[in-house]
Amino acid sequence: MPRSLITGVTGQDGWYLSELLREQGHQVFGLVTAGDAAPVPPDVTPLFGDLGDAASITTALAAALPDEIYNLAAMSSVVESWQHPERVADINGVGVVRLLHAARTLTERGGPPVRIVQAGSAEIFGDAGAPQDEHTVLRPTTPYGAAKAFAHHAVGVYRSAGLAASSAILYNHESPRRPTHFVTRKITSAVARISCGSDEQLLLGNLDVRRDWGHAADYMRAMTMIARHREPADFVIASGVSHSVEDFVAAAFGYVGIEDWSRHVSTDPALVRRAEPYEQRGDPARARRVLGWEPQITFEGLIAAMVDADLAIARGE
Repeated sequence: MPRSLITGVTGQDGWYLSELLREQGHQVFGLVTAGDAAPVPPDVTPLFGDLGDAASITTALAAALPDEIYNLAAMSSVVESWQHPERVADINGVGVVRLLHAARTLTERGGPPVRIVQAGSAEIFGDAGAPQDEHTVLRPTTPYGAAKAFAHHAVGVYRSAGLAASSAILYNHESPRRPTHFVTRKITSAVARISCGSDEQLLLGNLDVRRDWGHAADYMRAMTMIARHREPADFVIASGVSHSVEDFVAAAFGYVGIEDWSRHVSTDPALVRRAEPYEQRGDPARARRVLGWEPQITFEGLIAAMVDADLAIARGE
């Protein structure tokens, strides 16, 4: 039975990835940090570990003896990266080096030939023009993006040293499991409550910025395909289409039959991110050509799934 280790297993992506791996017949281990109160997905064996602690990573890998490692663990808030830049650099950047080094050491000492996939981010491209692909120059504009860019380079370094390491450059990927402090889930949860009679105002920042949104389940499927590709490499995982935040708002309200949505929405300058790129849109041509990967859930399907889930919550179902 193949063995897989997922860091960040308790998050949105960890749930989708662990479900998929179990369906594929894998024994799944999940790296869990001390004090993480989030539930571990069913049938996942938890192992203590922290990307900030090299010894704990080594111990976890020795226990799991994984054939595949998926690094999803990270400080995920771009906004918070401005408040805690050293922490995000340590976890999202140096922490990846700790994991890569532990994986390489395990293999050199007679462990299984590990294949590792790093969950990268479109934030590494910063304000580079759209669309972005695997050859776009990295131009991060935030501490989060800079840490992810360092990790991306580290993956390449360890790959050149013989480790089967790849980077999945993931564009925005959402789902009903996305926490409500993320803008997409903030939108769909508010839309659901408003459609059920709430008179609240949905407060947002810049409605004009454009993002390339997809469903997390599709993107986790891509990560498994990357892990098993014969040659480790980097792949942009995206839909190839961008929409503005306003587009997302209009589609979510339209799904519940509210066309005059503007009276329910207000903008707050305090919510505008500093150094925010105007458009992030990936070119997934390489993933389509080399991996045969295609997203199965459309932008409209993503919004429908998220709003339906939030309607069930709003109705107490």
